[in-house]
Amino acid sequence: MQIDLMQEARRQAEVCNACRYCEGYCSVFPSLHAQRAFSDGDITQLANLCHNCRGCYYACQYTAPHEFDLNLPKALAEVRRDSWESFAWPQPLAQRFHTQGGAIALALVIGFAFMFLAIRVIRSDGGQGFYAVLSHNAMVAIFAPAFLLPLISVVVGLNRYWRTVGGKPIKWADLKVALNHTGKMQDLAAGYGEGCNFEDEDRFSQARRHVHHTIMYGFLLCFASTSVATVMHYGFGMHAPYGFWSLPKLFGVTGGVLLTIGCGAMALLKQKSDRDLGDPSAWGGDIGFILLLGFVGLSGLVLYAMGSTQMMPALLAVHLGSVLTFFLLMPFAKMAHGFYRLAALIRDAQRKRVASV
Repeated sequence: MQIDLMQEARRQAEVCNACRYCEGYCSVFPSLHAQRAFSDGDITQLANLCHNCRGCYYACQYTAPHEFDLNLPKALAEVRRDSWESFAWPQPLAQRFHTQGGAIALALVIGFAFMFLAIRVIRSDGGQGFYAVLSHNAMVAIFAPAFLLPLISVVVGLNRYWRTVGGKPIKWADLKVALNHTGKMQDLAAGYGEGCNFEDEDRFSQARRHVHHTIMYGFLLCFASTSVATVMHYGFGMHAPYGFWSLPKLFGVTGGVLLTIGCGAMALLKQKSDRDLGDPSAWGGDIGFILLLGFVGLSGLVLYAMGSTQMMPALLAVHLGSVLTFFLLMPFAKMAHGFYRLAALIRDAQRKRVASV
């Protein structure tokens, strides 16, 4: 990890530890105030607990032009991004995609090209709907590695993170607390439930919390759609295409709508936000990945709406290309924050449980 980023975050954390004005703002400050000195692992844990709500910045009396020049949201955002890059495997890919939206766009173009080529070369041996263009076996052969390899990469990165922050064997009670925290997006309520100061300076707003909920549940519904369809195909011999009132379609369409709306709203919120209170170098990469995720949802909806037209093969290639790009970039782009924040919340639950004994 970059030493200068770690040292600056440590300096600011020590000032905050002495002040303690923001103790009730989010999960970061109770964890911060439980320490007297901060190791690199402690700072990494604090950085991944932080949801960048920015409430502490606007409440702080030691921001510029004060000589302490505190900007804790930015300091933790920079350490957080650096930790994802350091723990990722293979590392060079993370350093490329976390900061450059152009690289994400290039990967998307390559994904499109690959899918168009696959549809042209790997001819379907018959089937209905989408399988008339690209067979089920061909889709499995393409997307199974594209899902499993990034998943292995995520597991490697999380294992490195867990060792760095001193994580202990996970108990169900700790996981339950963390999942409950995540499901409610509790830290995006900030302070005393008033919301974030993300997009409108010192005005509190719940917009970012609601948008995160929309994206998260949209993604989970899309994943549930694919999972249910897989069970129906292999477990019950019920093959696609499925009707609108089937679970795969209901989950998929609803998830696609939520994903499209949520990602569009998140991109607008980021446009309104102050880049100097986050990690400016990662702004392009964040926007690029948000737009990619939104495009996955939108292209899926368009494909569903126009699946019976002559445009279906081209639309299928575009949608599958975006999905392929999403999976391949998942460990190396903004999506990583979901995995690391859940791990940070589990570690924080462990700390609280031990402290209460």
